[in-house]
Amino acid sequence: MASESPSAAFSFRRVKGDESNWLVGTLAAVATVALITGLIYPIKTIASPISAGILYLLAVLLISSFWGARLGVFTAVLSGLAFNWFHIPPTGRFTIAKDQDAVAFITFLVVAIVVSAIADRARRRTLEAEQRRLEADLSAETARLLLGGSSVSEALPTVTHRLSQVLELPSAAIELSVVPADERRIAFRLIDGRNQIGTLLLPSGTSGATRERVETRIVPALETLLAAALHRETLMSEVVESQALRRSDEMKTALLRTISHDLRSPLTAISTAGDALGSPNLSDDDREQLSAAVTEEAARLSTLVNQLLDLSRLQAGAAEPRRDWCSVEEIVREAIEQLDAPAEKFNVNFDPDTPLVRADAAQLERAFANLLANSVRHSADKPVSVQVHAGRERIVVRVSNQGPGIPSAELPRIFEPFYRGDQQTGHSGSGLGLAIVKGFVEANDGTVRAESLPGQGATFVVELPIEAMPAASGEPARSGS
Repeated sequence: MASESPSAAFSFRRVKGDESNWLVGTLAAVATVALITGLIYPIKTIASPISAGILYLLAVLLISSFWGARLGVFTAVLSGLAFNWFHIPPTGRFTIAKDQDAVAFITFLVVAIVVSAIADRARRRTLEAEQRRLEADLSAETARLLLGGSSVSEALPTVTHRLSQVLELPSAAIELSVVPADERRIAFRLIDGRNQIGTLLLPSGTSGATRERVETRIVPALETLLAAALHRETLMSEVVESQALRRSDEMKTALLRTISHDLRSPLTAISTAGDALGSPNLSDDDREQLSAAVTEEAARLSTLVNQLLDLSRLQAGAAEPRRDWCSVEEIVREAIEQLDAPAEKFNVNFDPDTPLVRADAAQLERAFANLLANSVRHSADKPVSVQVHAGRERIVVRVSNQGPGIPSAELPRIFEPFYRGDQQTGHSGSGLGLAIVKGFVEANDGTVRAESLPGQGATFVVELPIEAMPAASGEPARSGS
């Protein structure tokens, strides 16, 4: 809404707010009549008293403009009495000696009353114009808040606050439901077609004039704007849903493209080796090589299927951890044993006083197995460092390799599903391992991040919260497979 200028606000309160203050108006009328009565004395030396009496019309006009017709008529009558008593001969009495003075006096009273009525009519028109201006500003701001914001419910408190200011009420509320009236509040139905879309609630002490104003001018505009805002919100939600479905379709397409290649490679190798194993001309060495190839590709295929199952459970929110007290050292060592890599490939260092964590050991084991496998794959045949440090509130596990590192542009995306990064390194994975790491770590209230400088290797930092362990706790839970 356009902001209300100080002069306009003063004018509006002047013509409306002071109307009920009859004491101030009465005192102002008496003071003004007394002032003009005194001013007429020096004027009588150069003009007749009857001519000078027109000055009383200024008092009538002034009082009518500020306090309305009733005080204006009171001022007119008071002016006539003062005019008669002090300036129309014989003075000091409410009598008129000359007929022409009587006619002048009656004419003065009629003109004064007419002036009072005209001034009051102009005042009321000014009041109505101010009200309509404020209502127009209210409608403009309501449209901006309801149609420009992201949520109708979030915009309603501001709308109702401005409405209560315009109506000069202590409070107002808009509910997006059917709310009945009671002894504390008045209810105005907000209708869109045949359906009630909301309820405007005002205090029960609201005046009849304000109720009529709300019902005839405020409610229709509010109904139109609220209906448009709710319709827009529905359309926006449908757009968001459509965009989500489109992104889901894009992800499914990317999944099919990626997985079709990753599945086809081991299946092709297994099929080819299986066909060759049936040849009667194979030597024992060739048969052993083909058998080893089948076993290796089958393990690769099994790993890929397990990763897909883990990722699908994480994305579906079905990977609820089964928490128990477990040792991070045991989890990391069992994850290392799962890998097809010699023990000397890892430099492992644990703080001797590392406390237990309350987490799902099986999920963390799969997370560390994926993380360690990724580091081994990019370590350039150099050892992978695993350091476990216990802080005051968290256990920090740092897994570092001495590979080519991760470009800074790729760091924000390496935990996204199916993101493979720079393929020029010669190491191509499924793009699922780090996404599974992030999913299982966060499912257990932990965090994971990557730190890297190009050419200086990469470090993955896993942080797990430390909880106060019960006094009578059992043995550490061993990690499952």
